Amino acid sequence: MKRWEEIADATLGFAASAILFVMMALTFADVVSRYVFNAPLRGAFEVTELMLLVLIFAGLPLVSHADEHVTMDFIDKLLWPGAIAVLERVVQAVCAGIMFLLTWQVWLKAGKIASYADTTDVMRIPVAPFVYFMAAMIGLTGLVHFYRVFVPSRRRAAQAST
Repeated sequence: MKRWEEIADATLGFAASAILFVMMALTFADVVSRYVFNAPLRGAFEVTELMLLVLIFAGLPLVSHADEHVTMDFIDKLLWPGAIAVLERVVQAVCAGIMFLLTWQVWLKAGKIASYADTTDVMRIPVAPFVYFMAAMIGLTGLVHFYRVFVPSRRRAAQAST
């Protein structure tokens, strides 16, 4: 794996781990304060929702880069190795195209949300930065799939050679 790939994986992985830990700690504190002190943490649910959004979308490029999506390989058994490699690249190109289309649409939606100055109900946290983050992570996922058109993952390359 190239150095920049390792840095990107480590950065996104660390961010996802930190967010998951903070979500766990916040949920624990909310539950304890709710049931022990009868005083739930104000806005804990909203913050947890937003962190879950960040966690999911930060993980999307990681999953794509590691080639860990759920796949069905029943067609692979019917094709010869060269055709499998071509099919893999076509699928990656289609995925990249879909991700870029989604990036564009989510970015437009984020602009609308920003123009409305939409916020969460309790904590009044602006929603637009989170939607822009979603668009950025979908775009990064599209770049990962575009990269995979030209540089297949080691796992896929190993499967194609057997």
